[in-house]
Amino acid sequence: MDDYLSIAIPKGTLYKDTVRVLREAGLNVDELETDSRKLFFVNEEDRVKYIICRPTDIPTFVEYGAADLGFVGKDTIVEQNKDVYELLDLKYGACRFVVAVPEKTARDGQWEQMTHARVATKFPRVAQNYFAAEGKQMEIIKLHGNIELAPLVGLSEMIVDIVSTGRTLRENNLVAVAEIFKSTARLIANRVSHRLKNNRINPLIGQLKEVVGKLND
Repeated sequence: MDDYLSIAIPKGTLYKDTVRVLREAGLNVDELETDSRKLFFVNEEDRVKYIICRPTDIPTFVEYGAADLGFVGKDTIVEQNKDVYELLDLKYGACRFVVAVPEKTARDGQWEQMTHARVATKFPRVAQNYFAAEGKQMEIIKLHGNIELAPLVGLSEMIVDIVSTGRTLRENNLVAVAEIFKSTARLIANRVSHRLKNNRINPLIGQLKEVVGKLND
């Protein structure tokens, strides 16, 4: 099966849009649109293998060659800093990294003077790099969920997190005071696969570019 192209598909919020663009690009994704709990599909007609996995695992699958290509958010790419090629901005799954603080801290402008505060986040690399560039030596506290809780219970003075609508921040009386960068879904490739399977990968990139262009007209 060396001539097969293996593609890692993210579970969760990016799944439907990823399957959609693959379908629009001409691939048979019928099995991906069923309610099956299978995590591995092979389409003999297209000579494509689909691997369904957690978004945070996709850069690892791609870096080690378990997948030739992967669909994953820019946030995950930056945070994990894996040795992969970033090939294409797919434009969907838009969100942004922000620094958020309690409403009172935002009103008083106190956060701007904080240079040694505690910052809770699921993205320590992103947070560390941002504050270092700002000349601030923050204490980064890594959490795996419920980031918004940290300032409410005194664990941290601020958070770094991904937001789309900002609703969760508002419901927890937090305010975004700085934007770090915007994130969308990206197509990434294993470096060796990109060289050895360019006859399979390059046409797919071209098809996906067309799809993305049409969907964003």
